[in-house]
Amino acid sequence: MNDKDKNGHQEQEQALDDAVEEMNSEQDDSAEVDVEKLQAELAEAKEKFVRAHAEMENVRRRADNEVSKARKFAIEKFAAELLPVKDSLELASSVEIADDNAEALEKMREGLELTLKMLEKAFEKFNVEELNPAAGEQLDPEAHQAMGTMESDEHEHNQVVNVVQKGYRLNDRLLRPAMVMVARKSG
Repeated sequence: MNDKDKNGHQEQEQALDDAVEEMNSEQDDSAEVDVEKLQAELAEAKEKFVRAHAEMENVRRRADNEVSKARKFAIEKFAAELLPVKDSLELASSVEIADDNAEALEKMREGLELTLKMLEKAFEKFNVEELNPAAGEQLDPEAHQAMGTMESDEHEHNQVVNVVQKGYRLNDRLLRPAMVMVARKSG
């Protein structure tokens, strides 16, 4: 190879090296742009995540607050139904009764009967069921509470003899068991 060819070849190699270097430089610039773009997208995604998380927490707090209020005021309608019953009972108890005043006693009895009907309607409206076991019914530990035993030849062992206090259920949930006396065999 002569000098001219060597110089031409070197120039070509130099040009090729320059072109490769320029391509690498452009790729580096392009890679830097890609990294910056990805970092911006990551920052935006993080911000969206933080906002979504904060919104989720706000929704949870609001839901907890609503549940708390619902529990607190769940018996509001029931209590409102019982207020007139209380008023009627108070009115009945404020009637002056003289021993010789049969008319006042009759009015009081009528008032108490009306009040009991109002209370029964309120209980019915809100699914409050009375538990009043009949004599001879078998003791049900899920609904009755034995207050004591009585000797009885008329009833089988652990049958209800009489009811001391009625029980109640609310929507099949026991509010208060019926307090009963149960039979035991003498012997």
